[in-house]
Amino acid sequence: MLEHALLHVRPGEQALFEAAMAEARPLIEASPGFLGLDVRPAIEEPNLYLLLVRWETIAHHRDGFRTSDRYQKWRSLLHKFYEPMPDVCYFGDSI
Repeated sequence: MLEHALLHVRPGEQALFEAAMAEARPLIEASPGFLGLDVRPAIEEPNLYLLLVRWETIAHHRDGFRTSDRYQKWRSLLHKFYEPMPDVCYFGDSI
């Protein structure tokens, strides 16, 4: 399962966001059901990032990570950079 979010980072805060993401990465990596994380900056929009997280199941993200103390720390590190808050979508296996 693939979690997808477009992260709109406040202008001028990209370097701070990237440093916070590096600090937050071990929090999500330690989660049961976590399979991988990819964060990519947009080429033509300097404040936009693509977040892709691979999970075994939606429940590992929604009912596991999102209800954990690790998520509270993740949130405190990263959510202050987003404007607006991102929508999260889940995708199935490749066809």
